[in-house]
Amino acid sequence: MKTVSYWIDSAPVGEDYTRTTLPDRVDAAVIGGGLTGMSAAIHLRAKGASVALLEAEQLGWGASARNGGMSTPGITISYLKAIDRYGKDDANRMYLAYDAAINTIERLVTTEGIDCDWGRAGKLNLACRPSHFEGYQRTARALAENLGHQTILVTKDRLRTEIGSDRYVGGLVDPRGAGLHVGKFCRGMAVVAARAGAGLHEAAKVTGLRRVDGGHEVRTSRGTLLASKVLVATDGYTGGAIPFYQRRIVPVGSFVIVTEPLDQALVDELMPTRRMASDSKNLLFYFRITPDNRMLFGGRAQFAISSPKADLESARILQRGMISVFPQLANARLDYAWGGLVGITLDRMPHAGERDGVFYSIGYNGHGVQMATHMGMVMAEVMDGHPEANPWRDLRFRAVPGHFGPPWFLPIADAYYKLRDAVG
Repeated sequence: MKTVSYWIDSAPVGEDYTRTTLPDRVDAAVIGGGLTGMSAAIHLRAKGASVALLEAEQLGWGASARNGGMSTPGITISYLKAIDRYGKDDANRMYLAYDAAINTIERLVTTEGIDCDWGRAGKLNLACRPSHFEGYQRTARALAENLGHQTILVTKDRLRTEIGSDRYVGGLVDPRGAGLHVGKFCRGMAVVAARAGAGLHEAAKVTGLRRVDGGHEVRTSRGTLLASKVLVATDGYTGGAIPFYQRRIVPVGSFVIVTEPLDQALVDELMPTRRMASDSKNLLFYFRITPDNRMLFGGRAQFAISSPKADLESARILQRGMISVFPQLANARLDYAWGGLVGITLDRMPHAGERDGVFYSIGYNGHGVQMATHMGMVMAEVMDGHPEANPWRDLRFRAVPGHFGPPWFLPIADAYYKLRDAVG
């Protein structure tokens, strides 16, 4: 079993940007070489700005290529909760931002010719309890009434048309959901950014940021540069070099296992529609079939920081969970197990804007593939003088109480959410 991301391991080898020359000055320095950063670099270059993209590891090394490879609709806190919290008009605007985000990926894949197994198979939401399915019914009605958007309710007696499991009590299908090979997508985005003329710099960890005359002094492990504008795009990997944002992002591990390639007949039984799927627990499971017929099964196996030990512990938890959902996989070999960090905010919403001359887009709360890519494009507009382009501009970005560095409180959160899942 390999303890690396299946997506990274099965993607083409990318170019080496660890020895590129760091410029003395640029129009825009982008901190973080994930999907937000690469998308921002592409779209800033389209506006004629000189760009230095600064990544501590390799481009796409973090959460951007350590996820489930899903690009799906829906707000992170659920559409109904968003209506209760923000009102119908704002909830509609936020919901539609996720639609726009999926379209952004599709446009990039199509216009830039990125080969990443993109396809709109749809998203399958699975209810663990009858009350959760009732929530899906209310959601379906609200989406139809407020946005004219049609989803498909799947009752228990029809679930076998969607999934080869009797674990769940019903489901809700959103046909706009998509899947992709995120390793290939990250590699492709790096190619597009380089072709556009962005400066790509790996092994360039940002160690300090200071406002000076003419912009910002950005200190990195490979040297210092001056940038007229700076974009923070680090999400769950936000570190102490930028403490204001570190206090507002809790890094939480999300863990994934991938099986050996499965027989076609078994794949057809497990996931006949090939949709992207997740269930309704707080410590949820998410799963899908990969392009080469493996079962990818992930989730918040535990509230912990990804580490070699936590990744292997979580792999055992996820394997038990996978077998509970799909007993047919009891003897399936695991070929991959890995973890990554998602950025969780206090209100469980994305946050983007500007503070003291520094722009930021972080806090995707585990829904970052589509929104990160989209927000890179959006922040290029914001940095070009169009703050109205930002769908999250009115949200207050509050610090997490007691959070100043490593999240000491994760075991408490783990126990709390496990209890909530147990009692429904």
